[in-house]
Amino acid sequence: MGFINLLINIFNYIGIVAFAASGAFKAYEKKLDILGGIVLGSSVALAGGIIRDVLIGVFPPTNIVYLPYPIIAIVASLAAYVFYPCISRFRNALMYADAIGLGTFSAVGAEVAVEHGLNILGVILMAAVTAAGGGVIRDVLAGEVPVIFKRDIYATVAMMGGIIYVVFRSLMGSETAVLATAIIVIVIRFVIIMRGLDKTYISIRITSQTQ
Repeated sequence: MGFINLLINIFNYIGIVAFAASGAFKAYEKKLDILGGIVLGSSVALAGGIIRDVLIGVFPPTNIVYLPYPIIAIVASLAAYVFYPCISRFRNALMYADAIGLGTFSAVGAEVAVEHGLNILGVILMAAVTAAGGGVIRDVLAGEVPVIFKRDIYATVAMMGGIIYVVFRSLMGSETAVLATAIIVIVIRFVIIMRGLDKTYISIRITSQTQ
């Protein structure tokens, strides 16, 4: 249990930093001030875990009471906002940061769900909520329709994280399941971003609806 707890803690930090960056990037692009960047980034980084904990009955939520998590979220948001002009030269910086958060948080959500005795459906749901909940909050605060409601591939990948975890856990144990879930989900999102599959899917869906 020591190793799995360490792994979950590391993935929590990675996910918090990645989602905080994606929220701060969005704030910068929306021309919010630095406080807006910190608020938006921190909300994104912590919201998914808070929603998950509320749903499974963990009070108060870990992301509120464990001080390093909100501190890292604030620092990462501030850094991402300040250095956005340098980072923005890299194509799709926001989307890649979001993909990393999606992968790590889906693994964390699934593991936490198992630790609290949820069934397979609950594990899949908590993986999706933990992974995609922060993105929904980010888009709402930024005044946009959440990407999860516009891009079904995003929501599907978030749920796939839970399925991947369940399969690998039954075959190889929790440690391998956590690692495999994070890596596979991140790779899937990277491929989707690099190949523009989200945009292709949206174009196909709009075309079919207008016919």
